[in-house]
Amino acid sequence: MQLRKLAVMGGTFDPVHYGHLVAAEGVRHEFQLEKVVFVPAGRPPHKTDHRISEAKHRLAMTTLAVASNPFFEVSDLEINRPGPSYTFDTVQEVYRRYRPEEVFFITGADAVLEILSWHRVQELLKRCCFIAATRPGHDLNNLKERLQELPPHLIARIVPLEVPALAISSSDIRRRVRAGKPIKYLLPEVVEEYIFIHGLYQQDLH
Repeated sequence: MQLRKLAVMGGTFDPVHYGHLVAAEGVRHEFQLEKVVFVPAGRPPHKTDHRISEAKHRLAMTTLAVASNPFFEVSDLEINRPGPSYTFDTVQEVYRRYRPEEVFFITGADAVLEILSWHRVQELLKRCCFIAATRPGHDLNNLKERLQELPPHLIARIVPLEVPALAISSSDIRRRVRAGKPIKYLLPEVVEEYIFIHGLYQQDLH
């Protein structure tokens, strides 16, 4: 069956947490999507300044986290693709695999701030609508100022959406694990168990 509308949820998911899941479900409801595909990044071109966990762990944690939601699934398309993980290539592949009529791309507002430096950004915005997930009260003035270089019809393709659970962050979870502080209720229990079984985040990745 051909899908009408789906979203790609991009990120390193290191680890995946409730902020990611709440954002994905909020966008699914707001835009009446039939599916949200979580795509853990392979080699993020904008995160060359620090290391990320092995792809197999990030893929496994994300798969565990979304298992209970029939509208969610996980794809390894970036992890299995050689070279940098460009969003343009990912969106093109999603159109090939799923044949949707329309694609949305969900990412954090902080990532969208860098969008002008993204690979083939104007073509990308023509191919999909961006949902910039933000924390409540997050100042969007920086985003508006950065986007002034884009044509108005492409700026309209970037839609901010407040997500209360985005007060949670992966970097804070990693710090809490290293410090021996609790991470319960910040992420699904199955992900918490996976982190401790595999000894993740005991040492600084940065």
